[in-house]
Amino acid sequence: MATPARSLHGMIWRWHFYAGLFVVPFLVILSLTGTVYLFEREINDALQPGLRFASSASAPSVPVGAMASAAEAALPGGRVTRIDMPEEAGRTAQLFLTTGGGEALRVFVDPPTGRVLGSHVYERTLVGFADRMHGSLLLGDFGDAIVELAASWTVILVLSGLYLWWPRGGRMDGKWFPRLRARRRPLWRDIHQVVGLYTGALIVFLVVTGLPWATIWGGQVLAPVSNAANLGYPEGSRRAMQSTAGPVAAVMPDAPWTLHQAPMPASTGGGACGGGHHHEDVAACPAASAVSLDRAVEILAAAGMPGGYRLSLPRGERGVYMAVAYPHQPEAQRTVHIDQYSGEILGDVGFREYGAVAKAVELGVAIHMGRYFGLANQLLMLLPCIGILALVTTGTVMWWKRRPKGELAAPPRAERPVPPGLLAIIAGLGILFPLAGASMLVVGLVDGLQRACRGWARRLAGARRVRP
Repeated sequence: MATPARSLHGMIWRWHFYAGLFVVPFLVILSLTGTVYLFEREINDALQPGLRFASSASAPSVPVGAMASAAEAALPGGRVTRIDMPEEAGRTAQLFLTTGGGEALRVFVDPPTGRVLGSHVYERTLVGFADRMHGSLLLGDFGDAIVELAASWTVILVLSGLYLWWPRGGRMDGKWFPRLRARRRPLWRDIHQVVGLYTGALIVFLVVTGLPWATIWGGQVLAPVSNAANLGYPEGSRRAMQSTAGPVAAVMPDAPWTLHQAPMPASTGGGACGGGHHHEDVAACPAASAVSLDRAVEILAAAGMPGGYRLSLPRGERGVYMAVAYPHQPEAQRTVHIDQYSGEILGDVGFREYGAVAKAVELGVAIHMGRYFGLANQLLMLLPCIGILALVTTGTVMWWKRRPKGELAAPPRAERPVPPGLLAIIAGLGILFPLAGASMLVVGLVDGLQRACRGWARRLAGARRVRP
């Protein structure tokens, strides 16, 4: 009969096995796509140099309105909705344009000449594909939920792996360094547990700092709770929705996480002609935007807006100009809203106004994406990506070597009840990660049903044996 310690070890081993079985394919996808996105700038520069670099790093730039006009002239029927200013000298401007057929293009314009260099559909580039696959597996909200579920179970996988690593009986062989003289499965096990030991904390960090972007954990749990507690976006942004554009995320999905649920302010003018004639002559339509695109840029410069910001153009009669500075260091984040008719600054929010939770999330996201402290940050975040691939490889090899042919070879089921302490940990993880908690309940119900069925089968078999 198994001792309590052995039984607990087998129980956690079984959970570790099934958690790994579920998350392995998703971890491979997230690791590979995450690695691509870590080096997105380097990859884009190598694959698309003709779109990324300007003709001169010192020549003055043409007006931004001229860039927008050039983009729309190059793609008749298209309409510019956003302009990403060059992050540094020698870089091109990136204009977001919606074609007459509704296709979203990114158009690259040379600032010194105003010449259109080319365009692409973001999702059809390597980085764009990796970005969308990393966030939603290309399956929209459903894929986002799967990624969130896999990420939540990854935390459970790491914690259970740490328990399995913990030395039993004082034996430390292969715990800190793999025994390279070992052969076959023991060597694979040593590599697996040592890699897990040294990368586990970074893997959990990646999960925790990535979950705020998840639809359920971030959008429906963390953001509403932190905002309600004045720990998210600034209290001054808590005004009734005045614009049909809705929250900031509806206009700019890649705005800082903190402002995703912040309401958009509304321009005070408008009329039958509609707004948004951002770089054309508005004399024929007095209700059109009185503030041109170039004038909006001047207002931002006078307000001290740093370069390299993202400028979203007004949408509809009540829309506003929204400029977002989203640098590598989140301490310099800033979002400014401008009334498209009066030129009044309706909102000006920076990192200092964020709540404590929002600041922590923004710092975590910057490190997660490898942006906060340059190449060293990229290499640091590359380690858990490599570690995950190594853990997947060694874990799969270990399982393959021990499994009988044609069998799943899952660790045996522990017949003893789950200890109260472990049950409390499971409940805590389930509350902290709601999707994982819901899946645990399903697993527990299925497991309980299987136990009940086996019990009924044994009793039925016993009754048949004693029947005269």
